[in-house]
Amino acid sequence: MPPLGARLRLRVGLLGGSFNPAHAAHREISLAAMQRLKLDQVWWLVSPQNPLKSRAGMAPLAQRLAGARQVAAHPRIKPCAIEHSFGSYYTADSLALLCRHYPAMRFVWLMGADNLAQMRHWQDWRRIAALMPIAVLDRPGFSLPAAQSLVARVLAPHRLRLGQAAALAGHKPPAFMLLKTRLNPLSATALRQQRKTAGLQAGT
Repeated sequence: MPPLGARLRLRVGLLGGSFNPAHAAHREISLAAMQRLKLDQVWWLVSPQNPLKSRAGMAPLAQRLAGARQVAAHPRIKPCAIEHSFGSYYTADSLALLCRHYPAMRFVWLMGADNLAQMRHWQDWRRIAALMPIAVLDRPGFSLPAAQSLVARVLAPHRLRLGQAAALAGHKPPAFMLLKTRLNPLSATALRQQRKTAGLQAGT
């Protein structure tokens, strides 16, 4: 990642989450976003601790960051723990700090449809929409709940057409777009359960 204060004019997608663990679906939506939105890079913001998730079963940050770098395996996908460096707890605060430290960047907040469906529970979600454009990428089983969610309804007047995808990063917020992508059923929850089951079987 560029040093804080860098004046590089990059179009950057921001994908936040626990990445507990990172998996192929994270990589696939990042590559799709780079292609469809004409992004220069995608930064994975590996969260120290998601306030909506339990600490139980949460791997240490260093382990999750290392796993994210291994899965990303792409020069333009940049896993980082900048939220830990900032000491920020909520996404809205982290994004505001990124905008402050990288004023020349054109950021887009990337999220899966599963997260949009419950975004109304996030701290200051309206502030996130005011800070930067939002691109929501399809996830299996969440297309309809995402489209009908409170956040989608509130942002409906600011929804862009699919043909405007390449212009999203330069669009003044609020701006919102739902992107159809190849659906990958992988989830971090399922992977953790598989590992737990494998561990139990190995111990029998």
